[in-house]
Amino acid sequence: MKKGTSSRIQTRHRVIQRTLVIDLGARRRVLSSAPQGGGFTRAGHILNHQVESNPIGTIGHRPHTDPARALRRLALALGATQGTVGLMTAVPMKQLVTARASSGSVWVECFATVGVTNAVRAGEWPETGASRTGAARPGTINLILVTNVSLSNAAMVGAVQVATESKTGVLRDHAVPSWTGRSGATGTGTDAVVIACRLRGKGLWHAYSGTHTVLGALVGRVVATCVARGLAKAKQWRERHT
Repeated sequence: MKKGTSSRIQTRHRVIQRTLVIDLGARRRVLSSAPQGGGFTRAGHILNHQVESNPIGTIGHRPHTDPARALRRLALALGATQGTVGLMTAVPMKQLVTARASSGSVWVECFATVGVTNAVRAGEWPETGASRTGAARPGTINLILVTNVSLSNAAMVGAVQVATESKTGVLRDHAVPSWTGRSGATGTGTDAVVIACRLRGKGLWHAYSGTHTVLGALVGRVVATCVARGLAKAKQWRERHT
């Protein structure tokens, strides 16, 4: 078991075998596109689990077709019982990147795994069947953001928007192409975003989080840092295994 001990990160986290376990310390409000616990919810833990690089995915080495159910079982096995939001990725946890930014008493942390072999440009028509098989390789950008402030529903959605804009900006800066060869990938076909904040009344209240706000700037910075570092690790990983 590896523990995240960096003083730069205040949220407790550890990697257990192939799973990143983020302990939020108490129940937090969470908004996400996660397969387990997606939408608005309250959770005490966030998981990012590495699966095999195939279209179905695995927990352990067993294939599954119900990611949410498999992630719930994994959470129980790991002792994460206070409500869990769960993600999946084929990116190895050794490629995990983290970043933290603060202004005064407000801080935002980002945990990310970055793979882009499944990159796509928003608006491209989805491929199916044999034409899509070649793209079924490791390639997901999972972004997990945690802040010590309390956000309105609108601000949580706004944080997702800013995180997505920041991620796309870095992909464009690095000229990441779509898996089809088209230029200007904006993300991957399986990206997920998680935003976790304190319950109302438990932290400084923020009604907005757009790019004109300090909070939005912090979100943009940590995401940009993580995606850029993650791209570098993804490139190194491909070079070592080709």
